[in-house]
Parts: sequence; structure tokens; C-alpha cells
Amino acid sequence: MKVIICGAGQVGFNIARHLASEQHDVTVIDRSPELIAKIQSSLDVQAIVGYASHPDLLERAGARDADMIIAVTLFDEVNMMACQVAHSLFDVPKKIARVRAQNYLKPMWQDLFSRDHMPIDVIISPELEVAEAVLRRLEVPGAFDMVPFCDDLVRAVGVRLREDCPVVDTPLRQLTELFPDLNIVVTSIIRDGKLIIPSSDDQLLVGDNIYFVAEKCHVERALSVFGRDEEEARKIVIVGGGNVGAYIAKRLINNDSKIQVKIIEFNSDRANAIAKDIPNAIVLNGDALDVDIQKEANVKTAGTIISVTNDDKVNILSSLLAKQAGCKRAITLINNHTFGPLTYSVGIDAFVDPRQTTVSSILQHMRRGRIRSLQNLAGGAAEVLEAIALETSPLVGRPLREVRLPAGIIIGSVVRNNEVIVPKGGTIIKPDDIVVVFTRLEMIKKVEELFSVRLEYF
Repeated sequence: MKVIICGAGQVGFNIARHLASEQHDVTVIDRSPELIAKIQSSLDVQAIVGYASHPDLLERAGARDADMIIAVTLFDEVNMMACQVAHSLFDVPKKIARVRAQNYLKPMWQDLFSRDHMPIDVIISPELEVAEAVLRRLEVPGAFDMVPFCDDLVRAVGVRLREDCPVVDTPLRQLTELFPDLNIVVTSIIRDGKLIIPSSDDQLLVGDNIYFVAEKCHVERALSVFGRDEEEARKIVIVGGGNVGAYIAKRLINNDSKIQVKIIEFNSDRANAIAKDIPNAIVLNGDALDVDIQKEANVKTAGTIISVTNDDKVNILSSLLAKQAGCKRAITLINNHTFGPLTYSVGIDAFVDPRQTTVSSILQHMRRGRIRSLQNLAGGAAEVLEAIALETSPLVGRPLREVRLPAGIIIGSVVRNNEVIVPKGGTIIKPDDIVVVFTRLEMIKKVEELFSVRLEYF
């Protein structure tokens, strides 16, 4: 596939890295010589310095025979114009744009991005993606991550194992013996920053971050087994009243009027605007790093603090202050991905990386085969995805023990007629089954082959 990426920032760089590792033909455009130099020295892709929306630059990048353009520069208008030029002058089939400003995304303007006006096939809103990621983590207390699949029949859940975990030092094969009603599949272990696709002999250790896949109704039981059964927060403090914080507050209050939401916002004008826009929330104007403001917000009795400002240091420190005061749980927005893994060691329970959520959204529209949804995990080292099994797939018609999946690929769940099946050696996948698969990044092409339409199908 030939892909043009406009923008060489963190998102553009990581999409280019993913696609280059899969041997796609990738060209990156950015006006920053420094960012382009970094791309050239790090990745096996073409890289051009210039303005991504200029027709001559797009032509030089190969837009006439490109399959897709992904516009993720810092400027919404450049992203939109790049897609418009790619469509009008070069007839690029697929156009994806990152749009941050929520004014463009209001329902009243939904026709703006239609084919007759500004023909963008997929709009990615990082702020909404981040807000939804935070809400998912709130929905499953005790987990540092949660991704729904198969219309939320199945969930992939991330849990950090503490010293009080009942199954620490237990081989995975013994979990079923100890807990016969535990219908889950442990799909990965992240230990000391390294991703492990486990075998039945692998043990779970203190400090491991694990992902398991389970039917929604079994998640609570699984969290209890791993020592992470926690109550859902009823009092929530949000640090940062920007688009992300305001969206989270509105969703929480609309979903449950009994939830108490307090927002700490540094900018007085913004604080006043939020107070008018969200009358059911308590809005405090002040610095979230000020102990007196945190006392006024009564963080010591809060179930969760959600820190979502644009400043990583404010997010991390405000979370730690709240935890020290007695707040039970902290969810933190981290823009600098190098900080992410460090947050667990200082007491933060879950973090959201906007780069990872945006990359996941974009990659979902690039995967080949009958792949319906996807989430990038473990800092980009793995993907969990949902795909439809076709009649010609090598997975279909044989017990899984005979399929011999390549190392680095594990099946987490099978859904047939809205019934969730925990895969075992004797499980036989049928045509049209929905399969949830966890895979190392380098094995994604193998997964795509498992779910692609073959010529003999026709």
C-alpha cells in the first residue's frame, strides 16, 4: 500500500514506523527540517520538507498513485486542505485527517466533511479519543486499561499485579484448576518493559502488567481473582477544564446524575464558561498543585482524580498530591510517552497516551482483511483486534490445537451468534465467527493473512 503521511510529529512518526515495519511504501511530509531529518535517520521511508497541503509537494510525494493520505500536522486547516487537494487534484481513494478543534465537529456541521464538500473519509479527534479512553478506565475500577470488542460483549482488560494478588507465582495452566469458573484468556504479560505472549507454563509475578480477554459479565470476577476488585467512583475530581475535561464531566453527569463531579481549572475565563455550560458540576478556579485548592475540592474523599491538562508535570504532580491526601485512584493524561511506564512506580493507577489512542484509530482503517476494530497496546508493541473468520481462512474448520498459530499470536475470544466462546484446544472456528486476536506488532501481516479473502473464494 502506498501511503502519504502529512506531519512528522509523534503521531506521524509512529504511524510511519508501524507502516514501514510492515513494508508499506511510505512518504512523510513536514515543514520542519529537524523532524524530517529524524524520520530519515530512523525509518526506511521517503521524507520531504515542505507544506503538506501544497499540490506540488503532494505530487512529488506520489499522490497520483497513492492509496491513502493521512494528515496529522499540528494544524487542522492544513490537514483538511491536504485531504481536499489530494481528492480534487489526485483522486486519492482514502483520506484521513486529524481535527482537534471541536467547532468543526459539532453535529450541526456534520455535512462539512461529505464528498460534495470536503471529502474526508475518516475524521480523527484526539481529544474525544482521549476522553473516551478515560471513561473506559473509569468503567472498570482496578484496571489500568479496558478496550471493548464485539459490541462490548468482550473486553480486553489490563491489570497490574500487586503483592496482594492471590495468583502471584501461579503458572497460567493452574488458573483454570484453581478457578474453574474463570472464563478468561491471559493474552500478554508486560514485565520490565518487555512484552511476553505467554504459554501455559508462564507464571504471574508481582509488578507484571497483564492483559486478559473475557466476556463482559466475567470481568468483575477476573478482577477479584487478580486482587483488583474495587468500587466504582462516585466522587470524581477533574483537573483541567479544556475540551477533554469538559467532555468527561458532561458524559459522567449525563450517565448518572448521582455522580459528584468537581473541576479544577486554572484559567478564570475558562472556569466561568465551564460553570455556565455544566451547571451540575462544581467548578473551582485555581492551581491544581495548590494544596489549598485540593483541600477545597476535598480530594481526600474522592474516589478518582482525573488529570487532563496540557502539561504532563501538572497532571502527574496533581495526581500524586491527591493520592497522598487520600484519593483512592488517579488517572492521568501523559503526552510524553517516556513518562508513561514510570507513572505506576510513583502511585498513578492508569494513564492515557493520546499518541497511542490516535495511532490506534488510524491503523484501524488500514488493516487488511475482515478486521472490524483494533487497539494499539503496550506502547505500540502489540495490537488486539476483532476480525471476521471467512470460509477460506486457515483458522476455520479445524480444532485450534491443529491450527498451530505462529508464535506471537494468541486468540482471546470467539463470538458466534452473540454467544462468547472461550477458546480451547478443541474449539473449532466457523465461518462468520468474530475472533478477538492479540498479536505482536511484527506478526500483524500474518494476522491479516488469516482474515483476508483468498482468490479461491471467488
